[in-house]
Amino acid sequence: MSQFKLVMISAGFEHGGNVTHRHLDGHSQLLVYPFESQLGNRNFNDFLASVERVQYRYPEFPEGLTAIELYEQMIDEEMKTFLRKKNGSKFRDADCQLAEADRIAEFERLLGSAPYTRRRVIEAFFRSTFVAWKNYYAQPNDDMRYVGYSPAIGIDAERIVRDFPDVRIMHIVRNPFSAYRDTKRRPFPQPLSKYLITWNIYHSTVEMYAKMYPKNVQIFRYEDLMEDKGSFMRGVAEFIGVDFEASMLYPSWNAVEIKGDIAPWGTVLKSTKDYNEAVIDELSAAEKLQIASGTAAVARHLGYDKVDYLSRYYNV
Repeated sequence: MSQFKLVMISAGFEHGGNVTHRHLDGHSQLLVYPFESQLGNRNFNDFLASVERVQYRYPEFPEGLTAIELYEQMIDEEMKTFLRKKNGSKFRDADCQLAEADRIAEFERLLGSAPYTRRRVIEAFFRSTFVAWKNYYAQPNDDMRYVGYSPAIGIDAERIVRDFPDVRIMHIVRNPFSAYRDTKRRPFPQPLSKYLITWNIYHSTVEMYAKMYPKNVQIFRYEDLMEDKGSFMRGVAEFIGVDFEASMLYPSWNAVEIKGDIAPWGTVLKSTKDYNEAVIDELSAAEKLQIASGTAAVARHLGYDKVDYLSRYYNV
């Protein structure tokens, strides 16, 4: 393993991270992980542990583990559920021809001899997936970039940059009104106060890292994707170091356009401005007031007071 180019998409919940992930699928220079790439494990614990679940954090690995033990350390719930109990996966209908035994064998081969660094483990995780994926539309090569998506992993940007000095972390921020409305579709949504606290923590933390590591970390507004996909995706292409391609203008799965709802890949159902604006009206007046009050400082910094259908909430 030598040339390895990593792109990680980060986002808060229902911020359009999955939508953005699906828009990068099908690009000739990108190898896009099929589901959320949940790299985290239960060995990492810091002061933000109560804010985000371990599978969405950047992992730590104990010394002395075998390759198979390291593979099992990464929670990777969406992929492992699909591989081990397909009828229990929300992606059961996805045409992903991949045998876990092949993936594990390739993971072990790529790791080689101990000792194992975290960088080598993460690299083997991505590489082994695309070697084992038999019906992936493209043939992997060293000039391509591997693209993963894990909600909120941007809060671990400093640790990721330490392992991969050339990594690109694109963090998607979405206005808290639309985002909170979509998170209410979940069977166990967060209370509004908790959601607003995490919204502020995610984006202010990644903003700090974007200033510290401007080559590696950049914030993109989901609303800009909805307003002008061409301009947004040209900015993304420039940041991650690939050519702009027309496939970036629509969501797809294994290079086949998704023409209906983006579910089950995400709770945000449609990648349109009309949808993003319309769902706000499904919130109560009390919810809108609390969201505006709780996010004003960060939202104004991100320019949401200048977005036409949001300005009335932040310019009172």
